[in-house]
Amino acid sequence: MFSKKIEDRLSIVKYIKTGVWIYFLLLLFEGALRKWVFPSLSSVILIIRDPLVLYLFYIAQRAGLLKNNFFYTSILVVSLISFILTMYIGHGNILVALFGLRIILIQFPFIFFIGSFFSKQDCIKLGKSLVYINIGMTILVAIQYFSPQTAWVNKGIGDSESSGFTGSGDYFRVPGTFSFTNGLSFFYGFVTGYIFYFWLENNKLNKLVLSGSTFCLLIAIPLSISRAVLIEFIVTFIFLLLISGRSPKIIGRIFLTIILLFAIFAFLSYLSFFTDMKAVFMNRLVGANEAEGGVQTIFMDRILGGMLGALSNNRLPFWGLGLGMGTNAGSTLLTGSATYLISEGEWGRLIGEMGLFIGFFVICLKLALTGKIFSRSWSDIAKGNVLPWLLLGFASIMLLSAQWGQPTSLGFCVLSVGLVISSLNEAY
Repeated sequence: MFSKKIEDRLSIVKYIKTGVWIYFLLLLFEGALRKWVFPSLSSVILIIRDPLVLYLFYIAQRAGLLKNNFFYTSILVVSLISFILTMYIGHGNILVALFGLRIILIQFPFIFFIGSFFSKQDCIKLGKSLVYINIGMTILVAIQYFSPQTAWVNKGIGDSESSGFTGSGDYFRVPGTFSFTNGLSFFYGFVTGYIFYFWLENNKLNKLVLSGSTFCLLIAIPLSISRAVLIEFIVTFIFLLLISGRSPKIIGRIFLTIILLFAIFAFLSYLSFFTDMKAVFMNRLVGANEAEGGVQTIFMDRILGGMLGALSNNRLPFWGLGLGMGTNAGSTLLTGSATYLISEGEWGRLIGEMGLFIGFFVICLKLALTGKIFSRSWSDIAKGNVLPWLLLGFASIMLLSAQWGQPTSLGFCVLSVGLVISSLNEAY
């Protein structure tokens, strides 16, 4: 009987892990489904991961495997209070409120769900698949980049003629398999930590494949015409360098990884198409920085501006305007057009939707979680486990400043932070 229960438990855990893999694949390819396969179901597919998450929670709860923690309990209480305030004091639209509620009541707790059921080996398996997918993704992006916006491969969502976004000169920022260009930038930020990890650790990943994927990652920086991709790469590269201060014994492997990166970049510099892409990318960097006032202004506006603006906005009610109002989907339901009714920044959206007290409390929860996994990841380096630290470079950006009102951004945050927790080999 006892043996049978263990077998049942292992079977359910395996089933749940398959569900997390489906979440991962839907995150990467739901844009392709919306654009190319089922365009008439675009709105439904946008939130297709939500019922999957609910089902996985149900399976785990029924089997008695669902674990609770401070973060989940806190967010449960806060979200329910905020939902009630939304309906009685805020905008009062039930559909908009539910769309906003799903972010913190369903998706945020899924971070810890992944951390409970995925192990470090599961994280490595997912990373290996990501390294392979990166090659195919970059080939697709190159085809989109050099194809006219009227080409089928550049078809946009719904009635949109193209999926490209303002880039530089005659070239557009393209989205790959995603609905919008931000998804592609998150993808490359996500894969960067894994590529660095596989160069440091011998995990039986074919070096030819790894070299090809690294080649594709470096090409993708100018090919994407995205400053976000460059910033995410630099942040993760800094995290790579910091490992040497915690674990001097792997300095040699870090040094070798850096040499390989520079060797591949030097090789690319001899290729005319890469030189042309780099020139387009540099024009984009110069033009965007001049238009937005430089890196310091961009940092203040995008990371801190939303929060500071919300704190200084006396027009916002103390208990907020209501869940979902700060999302594009919510604004479309309320006004008929997709626009930012509260704030483009995530911190400003939280305070604007949930009010100063509750919104700031949620921000503090995110800061506390970031600090906790930062501390644990740093400590694990000395134990020879560098995976969580390398994944944290991207995950910390997503957790602290990514716009959770956008489903793709939310998905990458949930998955990346969940994998950092999983790679620590300890459930939270």
